[in-house]
Amino acid sequence: MFEGFAHKRIKTSGTEIALEQGGNGSPLLLVHGYPQSHVMWHKVAPRLAQRFTVVAPDLRGYGASGKPPTDAEHLPYSKRAMALDLVEVMTALGFDRFDIAGHDRGARVTYRLALDHPDRVRHAAVLDVVPTIEQFERMDRNGARAAYHWFFLPQPAPFPETLISKDPDYFIEHSMQTWCGTPGAFTPECREKDHGSAACAMGRAWPAVSRRPTARYLEELGARRPRRAARMRAFHRRRSARRPAREVIGVPLI
Repeated sequence: MFEGFAHKRIKTSGTEIALEQGGNGSPLLLVHGYPQSHVMWHKVAPRLAQRFTVVAPDLRGYGASGKPPTDAEHLPYSKRAMALDLVEVMTALGFDRFDIAGHDRGARVTYRLALDHPDRVRHAAVLDVVPTIEQFERMDRNGARAAYHWFFLPQPAPFPETLISKDPDYFIEHSMQTWCGTPGAFTPECREKDHGSAACAMGRAWPAVSRRPTARYLEELGARRPRRAARMRAFHRRRSARRPAREVIGVPLI
């Protein structure tokens, strides 16, 4: 994985960040999601490196990056702290301004970085993420059950840490296998390469609720979970009547 890339570790004001860097051209920062690491980009990073200088870090607390102690409010793992790490990393690499693409939690870090450091960001793209307020406002019992970690992980320390540490391998294995669109996509190779915290491939990802699902996706879903597919069709019919479907792919900030 990441053939031709250079592995680096950069000390920031709050921790140490591990990353892969490769390619030539304008700098592009790739920010992974939860519970992944930089390995999630291993199929697209080499292609992007043909046009960009690609920087793919592990966020603090993930993969091979540092894991500083937390506090009751988890502020050391806030999006603001993670965004500052990335700004300091890009400064250390000699990049004053850069493009950034963030997936899932990395997209929320991207939001925070752009708000806190707008002069550093040339363009930003947010992938596979729904604005937090919309996600909570639309949450029903089925969504809460599937996304239980949204409510579990913010509990005051050390409650979630204590429960996860009882059997961290099982926690990661269960999470990744149940979230994979393709059963078995989280392979032993993925686990080993990703330092036990991420998937190589998530298979067919479920579309975010802010986008209209494709007919093919609904057909596949209907074969497995007909009631859920029917609810999703009804939801998007009602939503389309209120306002057009929208999809945020890239947001130029300057």
